[in-house]
Amino acid sequence: MKKNWFEDKIKKFSSIGGYQKPELIEDSVKLDSNENYVISKQFQNDIISSARKNSDIREYPLGGVERLIATISKFAKIPSSMIGVGNGSDQILDLILSNFASNETKVLTSNPTFGFFEERCKLYDIPLIAIPFSDNMTLDIKDFIQQSKNADILYLDSPNNPTGFQFTKTELQKLIKSFSGLVIIDEAYGEFSEYSLSSMVKTQNNLIVVQTLSKSFGLAGLRLGYFIANKKFTETFMNVLQYPYPISTITIESGIHALEKSKQMKDTLEIIKIERKRIVETLQTFDAFDVFDSKANFVLFDAHGAYKRVYSALAEQGISIRKLGKIGNHNGCLRVTIGTKEMNSKFLLAIRDLLG
Repeated sequence: MKKNWFEDKIKKFSSIGGYQKPELIEDSVKLDSNENYVISKQFQNDIISSARKNSDIREYPLGGVERLIATISKFAKIPSSMIGVGNGSDQILDLILSNFASNETKVLTSNPTFGFFEERCKLYDIPLIAIPFSDNMTLDIKDFIQQSKNADILYLDSPNNPTGFQFTKTELQKLIKSFSGLVIIDEAYGEFSEYSLSSMVKTQNNLIVVQTLSKSFGLAGLRLGYFIANKKFTETFMNVLQYPYPISTITIESGIHALEKSKQMKDTLEIIKIERKRIVETLQTFDAFDVFDSKANFVLFDAHGAYKRVYSALAEQGISIRKLGKIGNHNGCLRVTIGTKEMNSKFLLAIRDLLG
């Protein structure tokens, strides 16, 4: 091995850059990270309080993951043997890539897709075949079926982050059935859309559906993700690839209590969908923007050459959204999370004042 191999590795990794988190703006109306502020603070307090009462953090969480999986099974209506968990859905994706892909494995996805997934592929030297979005931020299923012949793994976030696009259910089912390699469908924002493909795992052994409690349940800070896959993959993942204790005791207990109160989560989904419609329709009234339909808890819009000015003006008023810039042929893309009605109104009022 080369004498300076360690320094060479650091230099290589440093050149990748890594996943870019949003800027931290203190005391802002936080609409930049797709977090769920619609679910009440009391909901959060209740599950954390219950978790503390049922936890002894001096002990390893023996049996905790199994109880959590049993609760997810009841919630998702999927057998426990087909469910695995991780420290956020990104940790699950990382373990899949690091163990099932290599520099000889081609991954088919969209451009853009979930930034963490793209950066992980760069880290592991995994080649990507990335199909760009059209000018109206949609994808053509025919392009994916055609390119799938050259790929070993298919990864799609459904709905897509950052565009909010989602194939119709029949289109996505057609693509999956036509593909012989490994299929990873990332449904981090699936609860805000019109369908899930989790039940399809029962008949498709090559399909892994990844989900999370970060978005729909408003538990981003707890880092709790899960996946649904065939029994053999799930057993291997959980017993061999996954860490012995991947989730903390507090996270396990909080996740169980949250899932048992899932009705409160489902009530917030309807509010978010109504507010999403309000934001899309209001932004569409401004000629300065191109606004794209979304099936997630955020909306993407192109402010063209004024996007930096719009972003900065909002930040000056204490409103933080995500500055993305170029996506396909759109050069001024911004993404705003759907927050509470009050948060959304502040955002829309600021936009009106800026452009009015």
